[in-house]
Amino acid sequence: MQRVKSLGVMSVAKMMGAMYVVVGLLLVPFFLLAGIAIMATGKAGEAAPMIVFAVIAPAFYGGMGFVVGALMAWLYNLMAGKLGGVEVELG
Repeated sequence: MQRVKSLGVMSVAKMMGAMYVVVGLLLVPFFLLAGIAIMATGKAGEAAPMIVFAVIAPAFYGGMGFVVGALMAWLYNLMAGKLGGVEVELG
């Protein structure tokens, strides 16, 4: 067993940011469908926030994933210093 004593904060942040951009892209069709459904009821003004969020969702999710990934990696490094880190088997 090998022990992970430290994580690269920027490395984790970049990966988490990229993964959450993909999650944001997966949500875009649902927000667009919700906006179209609202427009179909004749309330086009109420659909605008859904359509706007569909456009900004990937960037928003990616940014939040980056920040939270960096925070979690930093916290892991603090805790691993005291508790020894996670054991993994490589091979």
